[in-house]
Amino acid sequence: MSKFIFFIVSVPILTSVTSSAAIYKGQKAFSKQCVSCHGNAQIMISSKTMQEWGNLLSENGIELSKIHLTDKKAKDSWKYFYSKSYSKKVKHLKDFLMEYAKDSGNVPACN
Repeated sequence: MSKFIFFIVSVPILTSVTSSAAIYKGQKAFSKQCVSCHGNAQIMISSKTMQEWGNLLSENGIELSKIHLTDKKAKDSWKYFYSKSYSKKVKHLKDFLMEYAKDSGNVPACN
């Protein structure tokens, strides 16, 4: 019985730790890859709702990459969107952008 109670108590704790780690990784990827082109991170992130970010970053971020890869002004980012790094970090980027979306009520603190 005590093992069961320990399990019930530990699952939410472990889940919250992994969730915040993903958001942190997304913030790191955003700061490294996106801020240089998009400028003010707060304005850019909060320009879309959670559903809009979710749609852009679903299916391994294909829609977001299409937007960047079809815009000649975004040519500097093409290498990133073709890289394994983007496909590897897109889930963390999605967590971060949805956490601080327009309708989330949270405010990002990007460096």
